[in-house]
Order: sequence, then structure tokens, then C-alpha cells
Amino acid sequence: MKLLTDKHAPKKPSEITGQGDNLALLHAFVSTYGRQKKKAAMLFGPSGTGKTSAAYAVGRQLNLEIVEVNASDFRNAEGINTILGGAMKQQSLFSRGKLILVDEIDGLAGHQDRGGVQALVKLVEKSAFPVILTATNPYDHKLSTLRSKSMMLEFKRIEANSLLLILKKICAQENIPCEEHALATLARRAGGDARAAINNLQVVSLIAGGVTKESVEEFADRDRTESIITALQKIFKTGSVEIALSAFNTIEEDVDERFLWLDENLPKEYTKAEDLARAYDALSKADVFSRRIRRWQHYRFLVYVNALLSGGIAVAKDGKNPHFVEYKPTGRILKLWWANQKSLRKKAIAKKLALATHTSQRSALQGTLPYFTILFNKSKEMQPQLAEEFGLEEEEVEWLQKNASVCH
Repeated sequence: MKLLTDKHAPKKPSEITGQGDNLALLHAFVSTYGRQKKKAAMLFGPSGTGKTSAAYAVGRQLNLEIVEVNASDFRNAEGINTILGGAMKQQSLFSRGKLILVDEIDGLAGHQDRGGVQALVKLVEKSAFPVILTATNPYDHKLSTLRSKSMMLEFKRIEANSLLLILKKICAQENIPCEEHALATLARRAGGDARAAINNLQVVSLIAGGVTKESVEEFADRDRTESIITALQKIFKTGSVEIALSAFNTIEEDVDERFLWLDENLPKEYTKAEDLARAYDALSKADVFSRRIRRWQHYRFLVYVNALLSGGIAVAKDGKNPHFVEYKPTGRILKLWWANQKSLRKKAIAKKLALATHTSQRSALQGTLPYFTILFNKSKEMQPQLAEEFGLEEEEVEWLQKNASVCH
């Protein structure tokens, strides 16, 4: 299944909403790169505001070959020099011009300092082709030199009315049944993030078959900043430690619930064994600190728990999964509850047998109950009489009827 965000990505600058001045400045920078004093254009702002789309749209408009790399995928200066160094020197195929796009450079700053940022600065200074950098937060002190070399363009959150128009257009093209006020709710709750709005549209339409007031409320009955789904998207889809660390800042779910959500959805999102192993290593370390908090009341360890659950899992992957993943709550709690309910019924029956036979509950559970279950199921005519004799409830009778073979 293809992501709607990819399928309906803007193809030209005029299709990008709310960033008109930035697009004009970016077009001028790329088209006159040889005369520019700045060696790169840094597009910064919240996620889903069109930074990467703008780079692609301008590149296509100028018929340039676009070479995209994600900074968070580089582990050191050597990796940057190997991948980017060659791309910045080699001529484009068919003698076309070339545009270099380095996405999520704040993710590079988030890694342990291995010379990556300085290596990128040197490459930008010598690049024969225009370079576009994107960042959510460009003000990390490690990026100061890179900022000084770049033309800074701030991409602001997209207005809800503009997001509504985008959603209506997608619904029309995809034949998704929708109610306008329901789309308006999705647009408002996206908080200016077009990607979040479109992803939520896809999830709601897949689950409910359309977008109605009821389906939207069922999907998300609170604002985007309080959504565990959005938090998971931030962690799973970014390589930036800084972005990931902020994922849980404003959600209502407690630490235990976060563990369950991550544990349930990690295998769906991380498909490479190495990525999954590193992610579960971070999850297990977070669990160790969580247990220490409970045992010793050392709440300062909560900082480590949150860091491992967010940033630790985010950087565990070598690259993000480009496919749409539907996140679901864990079914483990329900299974545990159901298993516990069955156990409680079994113990309740054993307790009644113990009282009637003057034995301990443990003896009744291990010795009497298996034989009683066989006897109970020998004759359906005797079941009401036995139930009355031992004071069995309807749920307990049902348990005995269903578990005849289990107790042999």
C-alpha cells in the first residue's frame, strides 16, 4: 500500500501550500547558484511544512538531477565524505545540472560528535552544485558554522484552512467518502503539519471506510500534541535524536503504556533484523531503569527511560521505513486480563471445593478440581444439582464445561 503523502506529494512549487516567498527565494538561489555568496540553503521549521517537497519541486522545475541523502544515516565523517563527496564532484547523467539535498541535518548533530558536521561544512564549501539542507531545529551549537554558510529560510506551520483544501482534494482523487466538517477537524488537529493531516486521513479512511465525525472522534479524541500515534511517528520516522526526544513531551500515556505501544509496533515498523535488535536493546535497557525506579524510588532514572524509549529507538535504525504502517494498541493487556479472569474462576471453584471437603485450597486446586471437573461433565443432568450443592456461579459452571479436557 502506497502512502498518500508520497502519492500526493507536490510535483511543482505552485502545489506547495503557504510557503510562497520561501519558494521564490529558493528558486532564485538554485538557478543562480554560481553567483551566490552562500553555499547552501537551509530550510528549517516544523515537520510537514513542505521543506523536502520544496527542494524536489524546485529541482524538477529547473530540470535538475536530485541527489537526496539523510544526514541521520551517516555515522561519521568518513560516511559523509564517501557518499556526498562523490555526488558533489561527479557530473550529472546526460549533462543535466544537479541538486544536492541533505535531509534532517539536526539528526547529524544529534549523534555523538564524530566529525560529521565539520565534514559536511567542508563539502558544502567546495560543492560545484547547489546544496539544500533541511532541519527541524537548526540552532544546535554544532550547526553554527553550517548556518553561517547557508541562506536561512523558515518554513512555518500551514494554516488549517489550507490543510482542509489539501485533504478535500485528496479525498476527491482517491474517491474517499468524507464529511467536510470531519476533514476540518483533521486539519485543525494536525497543528500545521500537512504530513500528519494526510497520514491521519489515510488511517481514518482505512479503518472506517470514510471520514465522518464519528470516525474522526474514534480515531483521535484529542489534539495532535496529545496523540501517542504522532509520538510513534516521530520516533519511528526520524533519525534525529532531538526530534525523537520531544515525542512524548505532551502525551497523556504513562511510561508503562509507552512501553506497550512501542513493543507492539516496533516489529511492524523496523523490518531489518539489525534495526529491530538495536531497538529492542534500547527498550530492554529502558525497562531495567524503570524497574530500578520502582525498587529504589530513584526517579532521576526517568530521564534515562524517556531518552531510551524515544531517542534510543529512533537512532537504532539505519534508515526509515518508507511504507505506511498502521499503529495499533497492544492486545497483551486484554489477553493478560482474560487469562487472569480464567485463573480467578478456577481458584474460586477450588476454594468452594476446599470448604466442602475440609482441605486446603491448594490441595483442592491440584487434587480435587481435576476429578470434580470430570465428574461434573459426566452427566449434564447432574450439573444443576452439583452447582447448587457447591454454590457455583453461572460463570464457574461455564468454566467447568469448557475446561473438561484441560483438567485431565
